[in-house]
Order: sequence, then C-alpha cells, then structure tokens
Amino acid sequence: MKAIKLLVVAVLATAIGVPIAGFVGDMSVAQPTPSPGLRVPFLHGLPTGPAAVESGLASLERANEWLNSPPLTASALRGKVVLIDFWTYTCINWLRTLPYVRAWAEKYKDQGLVVIGVHAPEFAFEKDINNVRSAVKTMRVEHPVAVDNEHVIWRAFKNRYWPALYFIDSQGRVRHHHFGEGSYEQSEMIIQELLAEAGNSGIDRELASIDPQGVEAAADWGSLKSPENYVGYERTQSFASAGGVVLDKPRMYELPARLRLNEWALSGDWTVKAQAAVLNKPNGRIAYRFHARDLHLVMGPAEPGTSARFRVRIDGQAPGATHGIDVNEQGDGIVTGQRLYQLIRQPKPVTERQFEIEFLGSGVEVFAFTFG
Repeated sequence: MKAIKLLVVAVLATAIGVPIAGFVGDMSVAQPTPSPGLRVPFLHGLPTGPAAVESGLASLERANEWLNSPPLTASALRGKVVLIDFWTYTCINWLRTLPYVRAWAEKYKDQGLVVIGVHAPEFAFEKDINNVRSAVKTMRVEHPVAVDNEHVIWRAFKNRYWPALYFIDSQGRVRHHHFGEGSYEQSEMIIQELLAEAGNSGIDRELASIDPQGVEAAADWGSLKSPENYVGYERTQSFASAGGVVLDKPRMYELPARLRLNEWALSGDWTVKAQAAVLNKPNGRIAYRFHARDLHLVMGPAEPGTSARFRVRIDGQAPGATHGIDVNEQGDGIVTGQRLYQLIRQPKPVTERQFEIEFLGSGVEVFAFTFG
C-alpha cells in the first residue's frame, strides 16, 4: 500500500512540476514548470494566434464582460488556487468535461478554489452575449465566467484548445495544464494538492462522484470512427455533392447515390459560406455517413427570434430508439436557437449509419457535425 501511495505522489509531483521531496514535505521550495501538453483524439482547437502581450491572470482585466461574478483580477486572486477553464458553449468536448468542472467548483469553493470559465468563441454567433448568458443558465454554469470575445485571455495563456484547463497555485503560477477530455481523477488530485500547499487543511480526499447524463455523457470512444467536421468551406472535409462547393453564392445541390463513411452532401438551395451553410429555400437536406453512438449538429436560425421545423431520418427511417434529446421518435424537431443539437444516440451495437435531416423552412444556418 505504501508503494502505491508513493507512486501516486510521484505521478502528481511530475504533473504539477515539483520535486518529489518538495511535494511530500516542504512544498515552498518547488520550482514549478508547466507539464507537456496532452493531445487526445478529436481535440478541438484553433491555430496559434498572435503572440501574447499579457501574461496569464493579468489578462483577466481585459475580459469583455463577467457573468456570475464581479470582475476578478490577478491581485484579488492572490492566495487562491485558480482553475482556468477555456470553453465555448457549442463544443461537445467541453460539454463532456463540464460535469467535473461544475462538481470541483462546488466541492472546493470553501477551501480556496476559484474556478473561472473563460468563454472564447469559435463561431461568430458565440460572441453574442445573450447567447452566452442563455448557455450559462441552461448548462448550470454557476462559477465566474470571463467573456473573451477577442481571444485576449486565450492568447495571454498561449492557449490553442477547447477545452483547456490551467491549474494556478496561490502565488499565481501555472503549475499544470490539461488539454481535451479525460484525466479527471488526476486533475482533481492536483487541485487537492495545490489547496494543501496553500495551507488549506482538512481537504476531503474522496474524489467527487460524477454521473454525467444526456449530452454531457462521455463519448463511446470504442465505437467512434467519425471525427468532427465543419460545414462552412473554410474547414470542411469529404463533401460529396457533384460539382463541389460554390463559395458564397446560392446553388442547387443534389445528394449522390451513395456516401462513403464520413462523407456528407447537400440537397436543395444552399449558400455555403466560410463558417456555415445557409438554407435559402424550404426542404433543403443534409446527408452524412457516420459511425458513432452520438451525432450532434451545431445550427441555428439565421435571424434571431425565428425558428424552423426539421425532420431526421436514419437509414431512410424515423429514428425511433436512436433519437437524440432534441428530436422525438418520429424524428421531428425544431431549431429555436444557435446551439449544439443532439440528434442521434444509438443503442448498442453501434454501427455505420446514414443520417439525413430535412429542414421544412428556410433561413437555417448549419455550422458543424460532432460525434460521441
């Protein structure tokens, strides 16, 4: 048992960048260094932006707005252990980490942990503060949120991914970071050790018990053979409608007779733009050949306050037991806001399927497919 405990200590010491002796005993002598970044399958991120002109916590003063809290500054946070969580509300990878971050924020808030969600948008509509406020309420994000519409805080941390966690000690130093999903036990143990280092006694070492449900449930990684794909022409892949994409102009598209795995196509009158495809006339369709338990679609009405009905089919039939939380068994749903919609959740065994969605009205923007 003692050997196992020493092994855990060694792993955590490596994670937060301290010598084992300093970790076990006097941690004030540690010379922390950030851990190497962890890359995981289907990691969701952007290319590196301009070089940071501010460092870490100091950049919080540049937030566009704060939700759930008055503005927080580096000086006000001194003495606290801070967990920075970079997110954007349509990111499925972040959504699957949220139950853990939410639980840590609640469990350790009275012991010196401050969780700050930095909302750094991917799509233009995610800069709309009303959309962010709605997401914060719907997703039960109760910890402070810094709105980072120009990615100022993102660049200050030299961040590249959603989700990304930065673990900051009571002296304001980044001691560890984690990119993507997973490693939840290690992450919570790092929080516990940084709190102990800051002088907090009586920390409950029992790890938080989490049972994610719905869209927050972990992906079925063993059956996941379809990566995220965008619909806008800047980043799309495997588009299969004859003639390819016509950029920024209305065009009538047709579905091919057959799609191969991870190919997709349009049918109807669409305008494909850099970030999204916009339906110009009713009854436009999208088809996608995929292999995953879950299929999600980021979409919304082109004009805020409007809506459009849609119908989902799986292998040409109503989804029945394979329907997601945003459609019924008959495949009927309605687009009411700009967000991620879960349209398919297959029961086992998970197999390769063909998904189709038909929009019964026009004025819908479709941004990205994600899977789980």
